[in-house]
Amino acid sequence: MKTITRSALAGIAALSAGLLLAGCGAAPEEETASGGNGGTEDAASDFLPCIVSDFGGFDDKSFNQLSLEGVVQAAEELGVEWKEVESNAETDYAPNLENLVAQGCNAIVSVGFALAPATIENAKANEDIDFILVDDAADADFDGETDVPTIKPLLYDTAQAAFLAGYLSAGYSETGKVGTFGGQEFPTVTIFMDGFKQGVDYYNEEKGTDVSVVGWDGETGTFTGGFEAGPEAKSAAQNIIDQGVDVLLPVGGPIYQSALQAIKESDSDIALIGADADLYETDPSTAEFVLTSILKNMDLSTYQAVTDSANGSFDPTPYVGTLENDGVGIADLHDFADKVDADLLAEVEALKESIIAGDVAVESYLG
Repeated sequence: MKTITRSALAGIAALSAGLLLAGCGAAPEEETASGGNGGTEDAASDFLPCIVSDFGGFDDKSFNQLSLEGVVQAAEELGVEWKEVESNAETDYAPNLENLVAQGCNAIVSVGFALAPATIENAKANEDIDFILVDDAADADFDGETDVPTIKPLLYDTAQAAFLAGYLSAGYSETGKVGTFGGQEFPTVTIFMDGFKQGVDYYNEEKGTDVSVVGWDGETGTFTGGFEAGPEAKSAAQNIIDQGVDVLLPVGGPIYQSALQAIKESDSDIALIGADADLYETDPSTAEFVLTSILKNMDLSTYQAVTDSANGSFDPTPYVGTLENDGVGIADLHDFADKVDADLLAEVEALKESIIAGDVAVESYLG
């Protein structure tokens, strides 16, 4: 576990913030070792979509899994095969991408900002392939433009959805303390924590309360140093729980598993907030603990980008998911629906509309 300052994030944040000056893409209309999967015997075309994970793997119940689901949906609707390759370490990124290029992929999805350098390098060398980069602007030279015109960045302003989750958590909390911690200290992680804290602060302003956020003060916070479930993540969760929180938001793929373990061992009534995917759906073992989840609908945007590539309408304009275009959101309360005051739920829904209308401002590096 470690504490960092926001200054350590400034350079990385600029990578995406500058690019957005060029505009945003439209919202989606609807929505193993390498080897072919799925498809039909009578494939309608020879289009081959492919995807490479970061080292979290496709079974992370989070952004790798969601991105893969988008590729699979597109491939199945197109009636074609797809290829998926998992990365077990950062050193796998470049070889995995080169492997997919060699296998004749027409569109390649790279999941996560860590794959940006290898994606940019491969895109420069293979101009006939459409690259789709999740969670990074592909702007390594910080000039405000995508480095290669055949890369489509998929970005998500999750601060907006996290704002709603923070407001909800503050209203739900009985101890007056809620907590959050992250994996690695990157903007794609702290954007959740920023929005969460802003939502809590907004609740305090509106209600005259003093709910505090443990683990992130807007400048410094608690991070495990990685995205793996394990002792570091559990220790971070325990330290925050020991400070009296009754809502906890872990941001960083599988680290939620360690947070859940710490919650169970605490013998306290602590609600869990999921990140990226609806944990209630992706990991049913969390069901009785999940208040809600902050959603990045990567499956929808990945599906649309792959489909566009197949149809010859690939648009490299950066896509930015927001509350307005359903690129981000919060999940259903599921088992907590009868534990949350109806008036609080109505306030959260009204707050969503106020954010969309621009009446309530949510700050983020993508804003």
